[in-house]
Amino acid sequence: MTSASKMRTSIVFAVLAGMALRLLFVLKFPVTDSGDAPFYIELAWNWLKHGIYGFPVYGVLTPVDMRVPGYPAFLAAIFALDGQSPRAAMIAQALLDMATCFLIALVAARIVPPTSRRRVALAALWLAALCPFVANYSAVLITETLAAFFTCAAILVLLETDLGAPASSARLSGLASWLTNPWLLGGLLAGFGTLVRPDTPLLPIAAALVVAVKWWRPADWRKLARAGALLAIGMILPLLPWAARNWHTLHEVQFLAPRYSELPGEYTPLGFMQWTNTWMWRFRDVYLAPWKANSDPINIDDLPASAFDSAEERAHMADILERYNEALTIDPGLDAEFRDVARERTTRHPLRTYLKIPLLRSLTLWFTPRLELLPFSGHVWPLREEWQDDRRDLMVTLGLFTLNLIYVAMAASGAWLARRQAGVAFLVVFIVVRTAFFVQTDTPEPRYVLECFPAVIALGAQVFARGHANQLSSTGSE
Repeated sequence: MTSASKMRTSIVFAVLAGMALRLLFVLKFPVTDSGDAPFYIELAWNWLKHGIYGFPVYGVLTPVDMRVPGYPAFLAAIFALDGQSPRAAMIAQALLDMATCFLIALVAARIVPPTSRRRVALAALWLAALCPFVANYSAVLITETLAAFFTCAAILVLLETDLGAPASSARLSGLASWLTNPWLLGGLLAGFGTLVRPDTPLLPIAAALVVAVKWWRPADWRKLARAGALLAIGMILPLLPWAARNWHTLHEVQFLAPRYSELPGEYTPLGFMQWTNTWMWRFRDVYLAPWKANSDPINIDDLPASAFDSAEERAHMADILERYNEALTIDPGLDAEFRDVARERTTRHPLRTYLKIPLLRSLTLWFTPRLELLPFSGHVWPLREEWQDDRRDLMVTLGLFTLNLIYVAMAASGAWLARRQAGVAFLVVFIVVRTAFFVQTDTPEPRYVLECFPAVIALGAQVFARGHANQLSSTGSE
């Protein structure tokens, strides 16, 4: 069997294995009734059947801008073909995610010397196809699968710019050169991705940071301005219809979506969020306070000891939470009390709020078994009790934690080994920028870095490059 036929066979098996994994999640662990999934389904169905992008408010179907329309449009297109079928949408997402696997392979090949491209691309394809952390979102009706596709596509195109090593091609002139410019095309893909998740502009921001460092000299400022303009134009163009709709229908300037997904006139308890940001870093703590706000009682005994600096502060918070529990609403007056406590805690320990908590949140985002949407508890401690109570749960948790650690370690190793290759800095900066952004948000959900996994896997595949593999072997022997 020739090397080409062996590679084709390996690709076929990678696709079959990847689809089998995704269909396993679709058939065994589908998610349609938790998180934002019901909200997206309702938006899509109302848009398709009633022509209104909205949902009932006080019994009246009302236009909203609480979510950008890309993912509901994706669901509506599938529902138009097969009715309100979550299973059909999940299968479509599984196919789309396999397409993303091929894009990841192309990204990995773009940042490695030509002699290792086929080897690294194949390794990246297998790593992507068998990655359960992205695959399981094929069975969840939220934005991650579609957002990862647009993110990876934008990365691939932007690697054709000076962020990577541009491939030689025939030079075009006039309008054609502008329309085919990878800065513009990358911006367009990022713009469509922004219609799916409004945090997608973090990718163009990472690109801008890298190219600004590269072109910091005055002689390069013209190139920098041109690239920045094309990238910005490309990203804004897909957002214009959505912005026009919001101006016409809701009489507001809104290119993305409200940060806190609030309805017009709805109060956002920013003081409460400032308070949780002084102590909350574990994902499990999100269920104890932030996701109960304005809906469920908050039991002070459920909160970790780190939420209070003293017995006096705990007593004060007990009084505030007692009044909240009576009304189950955080009004401006009560929110001001939460804000005062947050300021006092930050004044006492500024490094805790601005450094320690963000660093701990970064660990939550990256070093986790990623079981949020799977029927496993994720509990490990106390180890002996967990082993006795639910051995299967413990083994799955430890196995997925270890696998996640392997993917992250491979990415770090690949980034180091390929650090001199064009494009690696862009992928690394993107991961850092996205992580830095989400450690500052109000809920440290591990899914927020899933859009980084195309870059993580592409970097991880670099360890399979021939020169890099030899380098690893020599390092290990020493």
